[in-house]
Amino acid sequence: MDAPDAICFSPELTQAQFLRIRRILYLHCGINLRDGKEGLVKSRLTKRLRKLGILSLEQYLHLLRRDDARDELLAMVDALTTNKTSFFREPSHFEFLRRQILPSFRAGHEPIRIWSAGCSSGEEPYSVAMLLRENITDIDHYDCRILATDICSRILDCARQGHYGNGALDHVPPQYIRKYFIPDGTTGDRTYRVTDSLRNMIRFARLNLLAQWPMRGLFDLVLCRNVMIYFDKPTQTALVKRFWTILKKGGYLLVGHSESLTGSTPDFTYVRPATYVK
Repeated sequence: MDAPDAICFSPELTQAQFLRIRRILYLHCGINLRDGKEGLVKSRLTKRLRKLGILSLEQYLHLLRRDDARDELLAMVDALTTNKTSFFREPSHFEFLRRQILPSFRAGHEPIRIWSAGCSSGEEPYSVAMLLRENITDIDHYDCRILATDICSRILDCARQGHYGNGALDHVPPQYIRKYFIPDGTTGDRTYRVTDSLRNMIRFARLNLLAQWPMRGLFDLVLCRNVMIYFDKPTQTALVKRFWTILKKGGYLLVGHSESLTGSTPDFTYVRPATYVK
């Protein structure tokens, strides 16, 4: 089937269809698509329909019900999830990491395990890797691993590539840019790619936080920042309990500054805003 005309194609989205899409998204990955998001759903799924040559959202929903629809379900999640991040976002977390957490890593010389849960396009784990290299000078002699996961395959590909435009580096200290980024492209349209010294510290993997976690062993630090805002309270509570089980005693959980564990679990100890310890 030929793709619909790119200019005039605008399928209708009924309220019943929106509710069905919302339920599919919630059941698959826990994202709670709130009322008022109808325009976003229509806009983003229209692009999927155009690419697939499908003429209506009803046909698309029929496709999602098929037994072999797993890949398209993942594509729909990619289309409907929003990925907003930056290097050293919410800088007070990184200052706390530098002043309070990294010294214990340096003193103990034990294996270091860090998880960036909801890493988006990679700025968060790369920021953590830069801090580790800057504050533990012999970090290459440590058993140090950063796991970076996200549900969106498309954004993970961007993270793995580690290519960023000039604007993305606005909050990166100039000395870090010189050490950890390689200029690529012309001066007028310059991009930068992260060095292998950072890339080799991180393993990127696709993971649905609501699905089974394949990781073995415990983590010293979990960053799940500005992710749980997309979940309802029962899903948040269940997720926080799972983070508890995968952290070492004395391990830290960092959430977004617009998030709180109040009412989610009595087990974590509050340290400072958006910072908790097991």
